[in-house]
Amino acid sequence: MTTTGGRRVAVPGGGGGGAARSGPWWWGRRRSFALDATLAAVSAAECAAEGAFFMAGRGLPAVLGVVFGLAVGATLVVRRRWPVAVVLISLAVTPAQMGLVLGVVSLYTLAASDVPRRVVGALVSMTIGGTLLVTFVEMHRDGGRSGYATPSWMGMAFLVLVAIGLTVPPVLLGLYVGARRRLVETLRERADDLERELALLAEKAGERAERARIEERTRIAREMHDVVAHRVSLMVVHAAALRSVAVRDPERAVRSAELLGDLGRQALGELRQMLGVLRTGEPAGPAAPVGPGTVDDGAGQEPSGPQPSLAQLGVLVEESRAAGMAVSLSEEGDRRPLAAPVERTAYRVVQEALTNVHKHAVGAQTLVRVAYRAEEIAVLVENGPPAGEPSAGLPSGGNGLVGMKERVTALGGGFVAGPSRSGGFRVSAVIPARAE
Repeated sequence: MTTTGGRRVAVPGGGGGGAARSGPWWWGRRRSFALDATLAAVSAAECAAEGAFFMAGRGLPAVLGVVFGLAVGATLVVRRRWPVAVVLISLAVTPAQMGLVLGVVSLYTLAASDVPRRVVGALVSMTIGGTLLVTFVEMHRDGGRSGYATPSWMGMAFLVLVAIGLTVPPVLLGLYVGARRRLVETLRERADDLERELALLAEKAGERAERARIEERTRIAREMHDVVAHRVSLMVVHAAALRSVAVRDPERAVRSAELLGDLGRQALGELRQMLGVLRTGEPAGPAAPVGPGTVDDGAGQEPSGPQPSLAQLGVLVEESRAAGMAVSLSEEGDRRPLAAPVERTAYRVVQEALTNVHKHAVGAQTLVRVAYRAEEIAVLVENGPPAGEPSAGLPSGGNGLVGMKERVTALGGGFVAGPSRSGGFRVSAVIPARAE
């Protein structure tokens, strides 16, 4: 096996495994090259000696046998690259009774390589047949020269033992080594795949964590806006009213001052509760005593303070009336307890819509309508055109409508906001009614 561009590439008969390439040509490692060179040298020496003996026995120059044997034995150096060719060369020189090391090592390499099994079986069968045939001929030749007749059963047993002994052990060993190497490669590839999958999962987890952080920052900003903006807006409105009536109506100024203080304490209590929930590993401590409507959805935790609900809309409307807004509340259908997220979202929509009226339509007639339906709850806040009273000078960041829409759509509802035909503004939301 070799590695190319990060991928493992199988080399027939290779023994380099999945290690990085460090040897020349097709050898995966230098020690593999050294082993093949050593085996080729041993095989060449053996084939040279056997070739010289073979040529001399037939009255031919021994040097031809030496040269031929050296060439044949040296082919073992390419056994990993062309195992089939080396086996065929070994099979071709079998009649010359040469190449024992060549035959054994080439059969082992063939069985351990990735050559198709049908090709391996055919070459092994041919080798066994050739060995039987050559051994049979030599036995009869030697028997004829010596005049000793060997029993036929003994001769056949000897032939079979010789053929099997020279072919089956190296083939079985090669099959075992090849199967083990392929198993190791498969396990290594699976480990690499698992490592890549883990890296990909870690990357995706990092992306999810980043998205979660962004969503959490957005949610915290929305919560801070919803919790504080309404109270602070009412405080600014009451402060403006207090300045205008302080001289001509002291009693009303006192009531406005008391209400202003209550609103400030409520805003501080809500902030304290939210910051307690946002602290890592710390539960939200009890908030300072606040009026109805003190809420916080928390940052992944359930708040410990009172939760907003549609039953508190009356208090919310009264607070706006106390600030000088002409607002009326209308409820349709049978009121029933709903899931806390539904109650909170509907409450926040009304709260933010009234805050926008305080900012942009001072003195406008405002209607708050809540309809309890079988499978949903509908909320509508609609105000008429401004009454021409001076604005309280409240800043607007444009995040209120965005926050309302995010809340409603997160529950699978629909949200619409825009100018009305009467010249005012309308905010409506329809939220699936899930039972508590």
